[in-house]
Amino acid sequence: MAPKKDNKQLQPELAVASQDAVYDESKIKTLSSLEHIRLRTGMYIGRLGDGSNPDDGIYVLLKEIIDNGIDEFIMGNGARINVDIQDGTAKVRDFGRGIPLGKLVECVSLINTGAKYNDDVFQFSVGLNGVGTKAVNALSSHFLARAFRDGEYAEASFERGDIKTNRKGKKQGESDGTYVEFTPDPEIFGTYQFNMEFVEKRIQNYSYLNTGLTLVLNGKSYTSEHGLFDLLGEETGSNSLYNIAYYKGKHLEFAFTHTNNYGEQYFSFVNGQFTSDGGTHLSAFKEGFLKGIQAFFKKDYRSEDVREGTIAAVAIKLKNPVFESQTKNKLGNSDIRSWIVQEAKATVEDWLHKNAEESKKLEQKILANESLRTELNAVKKEAREAAKKIALKIPKLKDCKYHLSDGLLGANSTIFITEGDSAAGSMLSSRDVMTQAIFALRGKPENMYSRKWADIYKNDELYNLMMALGIENTLDDLRYAHIVIATDADFDGFHIRNLMLTFFLSYFEELITAGRVFILETPLFRVRTKKETRYCYDEKERDASMKALGSQSEVTRFKGLGEINPSEFGQFIGPKMRLVPVAISALKMVQQVLDFYMGKNTPTRREYIMKNLISGE
Repeated sequence: MAPKKDNKQLQPELAVASQDAVYDESKIKTLSSLEHIRLRTGMYIGRLGDGSNPDDGIYVLLKEIIDNGIDEFIMGNGARINVDIQDGTAKVRDFGRGIPLGKLVECVSLINTGAKYNDDVFQFSVGLNGVGTKAVNALSSHFLARAFRDGEYAEASFERGDIKTNRKGKKQGESDGTYVEFTPDPEIFGTYQFNMEFVEKRIQNYSYLNTGLTLVLNGKSYTSEHGLFDLLGEETGSNSLYNIAYYKGKHLEFAFTHTNNYGEQYFSFVNGQFTSDGGTHLSAFKEGFLKGIQAFFKKDYRSEDVREGTIAAVAIKLKNPVFESQTKNKLGNSDIRSWIVQEAKATVEDWLHKNAEESKKLEQKILANESLRTELNAVKKEAREAAKKIALKIPKLKDCKYHLSDGLLGANSTIFITEGDSAAGSMLSSRDVMTQAIFALRGKPENMYSRKWADIYKNDELYNLMMALGIENTLDDLRYAHIVIATDADFDGFHIRNLMLTFFLSYFEELITAGRVFILETPLFRVRTKKETRYCYDEKERDASMKALGSQSEVTRFKGLGEINPSEFGQFIGPKMRLVPVAISALKMVQQVLDFYMGKNTPTRREYIMKNLISGE
């Protein structure tokens, strides 16, 4: 994932344009709908990316097509969707009613054309703006749509939104429905690749949200009988402190439990769409959840004591969802709050009355959270007093001007966690001071696996990092959009990387599940001649560059970030920097992985290391 240019970078270009350009009638342009999509891609699909991040545009394109099949299922048509992805091309076949044959071309190419404006045809659709499929068409080098109805079919193919073929005919024995295949346009997305783990996760979520629907991805079937109950069961495994609570009403569905993990974790959905940034439905559920527990126990428990360790999934169905953008990451409907609060409160209180053992375990968790908070308050006071004596500013932090709270100006704000002053020095002289901050570690941080929350306050370095990130009290105060671990590509660097990931997974798991944590890739080799210089990230790239540049080429192996000249380093943390997102397949795996790799040095791990040890000879 490469952050977009910030405002500072764009301003000089805008200034030049305003001075040199003549503004008259000849400069007025009228774009077609598809031309506008290709020119202003971000308005329709958010980010572009190369497929290395689950929010990259190619997954948005896939989602838009699958959503059409989901909408058909919601309206009672077609209980199966087939998805095939091979060699960069996606194929989706649903078994719904099929697009009306006489309107196929219009439905896939003309914005503001479709049946989703009609409540009689689609009541709980995610795509209500008539844009999704058209955006996929415009942003694909190859796009084909085929509709089947009553033994007949219509088919149209396009290239970058321009129609190439259009035909109709008979097709006996073919079930009703719609088939779409598309290849994301390399002119827009560059070199990309579908990460099948991301796709599988999305398909699995679709199955949880639509009980009775079967989705088949490259031959593997996904289905769910118990909806969000199954989702939480998959995520928590045996880590739940009590049996998962589950409720499904006409418009609201939710499930919840607690674990011993720090923080809170929520999965929120609207009409089958994953809302990664939550919204009014999630905040209303949290409020009702708290009120239901307070009413049952007849105690005014604090919200942080109730919610610490919570993991929950919330889904609602709305006729007219209002999202903050075309990518639908956050719900904005304000009129739904009161009924969600009341329904959640009544349901939680009723469930606790009917499940005495679970209510006792929940109360024990709340009391344990209270005790932990009291202990923490004492430690926090000591830590803050000590911090005041050290300095007014956070040691080892070189901050930037704009942060996440600054809206668009801070949308690309990034903090690099570096290994020592040497690496930090290279970054400091080449960073963008508007949006890029540096936090330099002194060396290898302490292994925080299985440690208490209070231990953060006893560790000056990790305490300062937590304060730099602004996440002491709530992750809502996070100061940076991207947290980037930037360590050397050697054994010590990998060890430090693992220690930092252990810290985040142990205490601030939500940063990773929210897609905020990344690994910086920097080149291992520089291959150059007097005329050309190439930077290579692995041996394969090095060998290819040496072959291309010839026998006179000179090869340099970078052992650490500090060895890269500051004048060179700027390009590696610029708009085209290589970031690898840190992701986890399921929350239940976190404890197992950390215990194996970062726990006590068990014979099992020793045996694994011996079997997988690679000799350097």
